[in-house]
Amino acid sequence: MSAGAVEGPKPFTVEDLVRMQRVADPVLSPDGRTVVFSVRETDMAANRGRIDLWSLDLATKGAQPRRLTTHPDNDSSPEWSADGREIYFLSTRSGSSQVWRLPASGGEANQVTDLPLDVGSFRLANNADRIAVSLDVFPDCDDLACSAKRASQKPQDSAQAFDRIFARHWDAWSDGRISQLFALKLSNGVATEPVSVSKALDADVPSKPFGDATEYTFSPDGSKLVFSARLKGKSEPWSTNFDLYEVGVDGSGLRNLTEDNPAWDTQPVFSRDGTQLAWRSMERAGFEADRFHVVITDLKTGQRRPLTKDWDRSVDFMQFAHDSRTLYVVTDHFGQHPLWAVDVKTGKPTMLTGPGRVEGFSVGEKEIVMTTSSLKSPAELQALTIKGADLRALPRMNEAALSHLKLGEPEQFTFAGANGETVYAYAMRPANFKAGTKYPVAFIVHGGPQASFANQWSYRWNPQTYAGAGYASVFIDFHGSPGYGQAFTDSISQDWGGKPLEDLQKGLAAALQTYPWLDSSRVCALGASYGGYMMNWIAGNWPEPFKCLVNHAGIFDNRGMAYSTEELWFDEWERGGPPFQVPENVEKHNPVNHVAQWSKPMLVIHGMRDYRVPYAQGISTFTALQRRGIPSRMVIFPDENHWVLKPNNSVRWHHEVEQWLNQWTANAKE
Repeated sequence: MSAGAVEGPKPFTVEDLVRMQRVADPVLSPDGRTVVFSVRETDMAANRGRIDLWSLDLATKGAQPRRLTTHPDNDSSPEWSADGREIYFLSTRSGSSQVWRLPASGGEANQVTDLPLDVGSFRLANNADRIAVSLDVFPDCDDLACSAKRASQKPQDSAQAFDRIFARHWDAWSDGRISQLFALKLSNGVATEPVSVSKALDADVPSKPFGDATEYTFSPDGSKLVFSARLKGKSEPWSTNFDLYEVGVDGSGLRNLTEDNPAWDTQPVFSRDGTQLAWRSMERAGFEADRFHVVITDLKTGQRRPLTKDWDRSVDFMQFAHDSRTLYVVTDHFGQHPLWAVDVKTGKPTMLTGPGRVEGFSVGEKEIVMTTSSLKSPAELQALTIKGADLRALPRMNEAALSHLKLGEPEQFTFAGANGETVYAYAMRPANFKAGTKYPVAFIVHGGPQASFANQWSYRWNPQTYAGAGYASVFIDFHGSPGYGQAFTDSISQDWGGKPLEDLQKGLAAALQTYPWLDSSRVCALGASYGGYMMNWIAGNWPEPFKCLVNHAGIFDNRGMAYSTEELWFDEWERGGPPFQVPENVEKHNPVNHVAQWSKPMLVIHGMRDYRVPYAQGISTFTALQRRGIPSRMVIFPDENHWVLKPNNSVRWHHEVEQWLNQWTANAKE
């Protein structure tokens, strides 16, 4: 390079991915003038992420984000006090997870809760005299001190005994504790007198492993809590029957509000005027990918009505407008994830945003502040005016970093898939794209399977990492993906190796025909979870034209999976029943039955703390490959679950995958 020359943008890498600032949890102040949000930064030396709180003055033109917290420990989950003078948040700065508060004008943080157990989540009452928190307790303990003491005791032996399942869930073994919801009094910003309001139920509130504060809320006057819960009993692992419960903040008057619905009811939300209660509801028991429609109750008359039952979209999250006449919701929609306004009277939805994924939002009187991502950008703040629906740009936390990086260009396309139905997909050019050049292809198959590889940013399966490594990528929303109508989502159940495989075959053929820069002689397929299952299914049923396969946490044997996974409702719905009742369904699309036809080199990756698809499935896949003499490699992460989350493990994961692709496509970075 000549003296004085300026180096241009470099191709995006996994190191760039893990260093991106992760913007989340936007919360507007009561006057709508300020938004508080969380930002996660990655400490590679400590091999962890660290979360701080930031704010942005929306009323001052040209204002820039301001860091509110700088403590070495995590500060997250911000919530404004009703008067807008303070910001409450979760922090581990005291050595355990507790609720803290910070003056909105600036100053030192003060501790709100000082409990002997970690606070998992919290919500404030509107009248500012109560706070609700979730704590993991031993249900037979009379107080928190008992639970804390028992949790700290080390037994003389290492045995664990169980009388019911879940014995383990996601990435943790059960130790007898459950999550209970507690109401506490607030006096001068300090919380006291914890009362368990869910103690009467044998249930986790919020649910595990991913439940949060959206599963419970205070009534407008602060006298009651409404929460979602599923009773444990003997059927928890094969039940999706979550009900809404109402209870007084003193623990009295517990009642089930949705006892008549055997399926999932969750995320209760009160209207701002206190006259309505809305929630998300499913209709089919045992089906976790059923459509969530909105149900609403008039609290004056007690009349309950389905609001969005005729709208063929599944609602992910919602908030009432200040005037209580509109519900704002997000849904999957043809490879996007937009924000909608739903009229509370008629249920009519109006789409407010275009391409990209609205990941979170907060509704003010005049504006809605959102975090929105796309295939070319991690989540960043945007503002949408309620009157006129005008989108307003806000400062971007990752703008400087992205300005030095070269990204791949995505393009959405459609084709006629199984049953002649329209299927949506994306193709992404490599970062260093040059017209007239052909590039090797990373053919990425999403997991779920009722999920979507859409116009969004991911920190695990991000096509930009392949674009930066010199690969074109193709990813298809095959039958089973959400956002295309519930019938399309339903169609994968009991047909895992049928219509989805046909879509993948036809989609790859369509992409190769449409985009001349895709090299049909250098294609590798990759996938995780259901995508990993599909790698095993492809190996025995569609080996050409692939040069190699990458299987992360994939199912090898449907029968073994059925008896070793934890959330049985998923497997049993997808097969049409438990394996002892429908063995023919279990074997219908079982990869283990086609190992004799395997021939393609495969990289197998698995986490040992993966209890969703237990790592024996990965070991079995690798054993089959080795026994057949097929070139193969296995990478095991002892400290990871179904996902690879630790920053340095993520870097290693990506390097292993890229090296495998390079080896079998003879691809070299430019």
